[in-house]
Amino acid sequence: MVVLSKQTTERYSYIRNCNKTSTLSTIPVVDLSKPEAKALIVKACEEFGFFKVINHGVPIEAILKLESEAINFFSLPHNQKEKAGPPNPFGYGNKKIGVNGDVGWVEYLLLKNNQDYNSMRLSSVFGQNTDKFSVLNEYMCAVRKMGCEILELMAEGLNIEEKNVFSKLLMDKESDSVFRLNHYPPCPEMALDNKSDEKLVGFGEHTDPQIISLMRSNNTSGLQICLKDRSWVAVPPDYNSFFINVGDSLQVMSNGRFRSVRHRVLANGSDSRLSMIYFGGPPLSQKIAPLSCLMKGNEESLYKEFTWFDYKKSAYASRLADNRLGHFERFAAS
Repeated sequence: MVVLSKQTTERYSYIRNCNKTSTLSTIPVVDLSKPEAKALIVKACEEFGFFKVINHGVPIEAILKLESEAINFFSLPHNQKEKAGPPNPFGYGNKKIGVNGDVGWVEYLLLKNNQDYNSMRLSSVFGQNTDKFSVLNEYMCAVRKMGCEILELMAEGLNIEEKNVFSKLLMDKESDSVFRLNHYPPCPEMALDNKSDEKLVGFGEHTDPQIISLMRSNNTSGLQICLKDRSWVAVPPDYNSFFINVGDSLQVMSNGRFRSVRHRVLANGSDSRLSMIYFGGPPLSQKIAPLSCLMKGNEESLYKEFTWFDYKKSAYASRLADNRLGHFERFAAS
């Protein structure tokens, strides 16, 4: 639990609610069991860079077991959780997000897509309780499978002959995918000051640098996305579904046709929010550039070619709200 005094919370960023912040009632919903899924995925990636999936195939048992373990972990005394830290960048972190000064009303656990590493990292907290680690691995495997299905439907919707052009990057044994558990405790002061129109920032605005992000949460609100007109909209929570974010790397591979969605999370005055995010990333040596099969006629590449290692290094040296792709654009933004 993150417990801070009034003096400490004043150092955090607040967002003032205004008329431009509303609830998004038209979130694209994709039923993965329907034949029109591939077309809907492409349309959602072009218009929002964000969509919700139902009939996703991730076993509810795997979801419930991992959520239960996550709740148990974040309920531990702070000194016990700290045994899984400090984040370097993997491990347990509290309030500080990265090394560049970003902070949020959040505690988290960042893990690799590697069962042996995760077992080693968490053994100081749980001992050699292999059941807990198998729960984590079962969930990650199921979500990765769903992510690959989405990416293959995406390729079909784009009429790409190589159906696994995106998914093979997640399936590669050197894939640099990561998994993150975020816990946003209720903020007591917000609950007491219910007349305030300001909201405490749990996780500041940013885009995800990877190819695709696959997120689910409990039924607590807080997630917001930024639309093309730069207005912020709240995303209604849905416990049974997954929310999908286009990442920076996919924006580049589509030559800007798909947009990497800018998003943030606001803290809640009375309810705890728990989110579980699988970030599908390519191998570190993978070259990222617009796909030639998506370039029409004399269309020029909007981005310089780079490796995932180069981009990851640049992205994590920046602040959350920075335009991370700016350094790799061929033409200055107008």
